[in-house]
Amino acid sequence: MAAIIDADDAMEPTLQSLLDQRSLRWIFVGGKGGVGKTTTSCSLAIQLAKHRRSVLLISTDPAHNLSDAFNQKFGKEARLIDGFTNLSAMEIDPNGSMQDLLAGQGEDVDAMGGGLGGMMQDLAFAIPGIDEAMSFAEVLKQVKSMSYETIIFDTAPTGHTLRFLSFPSVLEKALAKVSQLSSQYGPLLNGFLGQGGQLPNGQNLNEMMEKLETLRETISEVNTQFKDEALTTFVCVCIPEFLSLYETERMIQELANYGIDTHSIVVNQLLFPKKGSNCDQCNARRKMQKKYLEQIEELYDEFNVVKMPLLVEEVRGKEKLEKFSEMLTTPYVPPEMDA
Repeated sequence: MAAIIDADDAMEPTLQSLLDQRSLRWIFVGGKGGVGKTTTSCSLAIQLAKHRRSVLLISTDPAHNLSDAFNQKFGKEARLIDGFTNLSAMEIDPNGSMQDLLAGQGEDVDAMGGGLGGMMQDLAFAIPGIDEAMSFAEVLKQVKSMSYETIIFDTAPTGHTLRFLSFPSVLEKALAKVSQLSSQYGPLLNGFLGQGGQLPNGQNLNEMMEKLETLRETISEVNTQFKDEALTTFVCVCIPEFLSLYETERMIQELANYGIDTHSIVVNQLLFPKKGSNCDQCNARRKMQKKYLEQIEELYDEFNVVKMPLLVEEVRGKEKLEKFSEMLTTPYVPPEMDA
């Protein structure tokens, strides 16, 4: 897709264009597992916080690495990151919201037992992907009520990330199915429930349907924003190895099919052996990386390709993340190397 950047700096090896694009509201950071997505998303959030009124970083990865990255515990409510006044983070459970939505809270879940409420719950969970879809819808509903200027998603590994983009259709199919069953078995359900339409756990069937419809409207609205390149972009993170490059290409193709803009690739864990280095393993790995890096540059000549070095220690904590984040906007200059 065409990126909103000038032709002169189409190959700029930084993410500066994302900071300059003030209209951006949603930024997804994704890629294969273990390539440095969380470090990249945290670093990008830190840089954005310098240029935006307020930034929210959301982890949708069940592994939840944000807490580890910042050495601070996060949960399903947005919380300010220590040391920042305009950067918050939250970690969501991809499987948590559906049960809350259908079963209510606390003791209500147990009260459903094997009654009609349990049947409705089983019916809903039988729809493929509905649990994650509802969770995502709940998060978007929360985010919409907040006033964050930019939201960054630290996503789950590739496959799960792309499932997010199909959630609106999943929800619409789910609602259509429930509506169909409701119309088919309406008289029977009314016989069970009585005039009030109460489920065994105290919830109202009509209210539950209205709640589902509200969530569907929310996620459909946001999905429209996701396909607007002025509002949304996807940052691909990879390492210079075959499988990672393959996953990145597959992801870019699928993003194009969904109409999601992507024009930035961060290549992590690059080795830069010093000139005259007698580390055979380092030199051999560098040779392999160089081959895949050349392929990346050839395949994605219209992308901002950011090259990040492999560091000697973990990037954890505010100070190290801030230092790492500077390389997203100022290209890393490697030491003098052999050709």
